[in-house]
Amino acid sequence: MTGYYDLILGLIPLALIGVTGAFSVAGLTLTMAVPLGATASVLLIGHALFINGPVDESPQLQSSTPVNSAD
Repeated sequence: MTGYYDLILGLIPLALIGVTGAFSVAGLTLTMAVPLGATASVLLIGHALFINGPVDESPQLQSSTPVNSAD
């Protein structure tokens, strides 16, 4: 099953090449199109790291107080 991070890993090079190509075809010079494509890739990476960051789901911590069986 394809998850969020699998999609992000696929979109990073696609954004770099696709946005660069689109701006290049639209008439921008390659020296201007590449940084714009890289910006799109960096935004995807930033979203995956800081906005929808990977977290470990830790199990519920049990109480550390000992149970007195004499009660």
